[in-house]
Amino acid sequence: MFFRNQFANVVEWEEFRDDMIFWKWSNREIKKGSKLMIRPGQDAIFVHNGKIEGIFEDEGEYSIDSQIIPFLSTLKGFKFGFNSGMRVEVLFVNTKEFTVRWGTQNPVLVPTPQLPGGMPIRANGTFNFKVNDYVTLIDKIAGIKDSYLVEDVKIRITSVLDQLLMKWISREGKDMFNLQANAYEIAQGIREDLDMQMYDMGMTITGFQVMSFNYPQEIQDMITRTASHEMIGNLQKYQQVRMTDGIADGNVKGGGTAADMAGMMMGMNIAGEMMKTMNPNPKPAADAKPDAPPAPAAAEGGKKPNFCPNCGEKTSGANFCPNCGQKLN
Repeated sequence: MFFRNQFANVVEWEEFRDDMIFWKWSNREIKKGSKLMIRPGQDAIFVHNGKIEGIFEDEGEYSIDSQIIPFLSTLKGFKFGFNSGMRVEVLFVNTKEFTVRWGTQNPVLVPTPQLPGGMPIRANGTFNFKVNDYVTLIDKIAGIKDSYLVEDVKIRITSVLDQLLMKWISREGKDMFNLQANAYEIAQGIREDLDMQMYDMGMTITGFQVMSFNYPQEIQDMITRTASHEMIGNLQKYQQVRMTDGIADGNVKGGGTAADMAGMMMGMNIAGEMMKTMNPNPKPAADAKPDAPPAPAAAEGGKKPNFCPNCGEKTSGANFCPNCGQKLN
């Protein structure tokens, strides 16, 4: 019994790596009593003479002669001899979705009217892909390679990424200085084009993301400065903004007094603008003090009053008030 099974072997992914897309078990003969080992996240594809014989997706350990061969397309009737076996290739495929970081190695010169030579832009992000067509994978790649890495896919993707970035930025990037606002549309266009590239390899791009666009430092400084000025509502015109920048940078000429005076003037202007904003319709200030209450009218023509101006008692034409003695003429 030992002699009959001494050539038995285990067919398994012997060089498994997380970044490996597929690995080929080949150039060996499967003997009677051999086992097939499929681990989680793997599919096993039996290939004979370049043709797929069977695909096995469930993880576990299987007896090749009793559990595998009966399901192979053209090898169902294969009988193991005493000292002879079956020569096939087994392609193990990593079924997970891969996530890859990408970034432009050189600036992409995007045509723009503002800069005749083009706007130099860098970008970075991630893309996702997975194997989806085993027949195409074997026909185009696995037929000539024993393994394939994520890095191989990344090299292929980055070789065309600059052209695709230029294409979709020019098409979707209406505001060249705010590309992040159009990042989603740009990324969707690139994903569709890359998916066509990967289709010929038996793979599909399941996602493409642009995390950020990066401008040259002087352009980024200009964007940042413009944004900061917009935050205060354009309270002053260009000359006033330049004065503010000069004070902040210490470039106002004329010594400390000049800088202090300029700063005070700017502060007064800004305060005035703020007051206008808070009170858009101020009432004009009164130039004169309110008039004093009118004095009691004197008796006309020396006529005696009918009532005492001091206590209000009826006078009845007397010269003095009969109640308080107030003189009435």
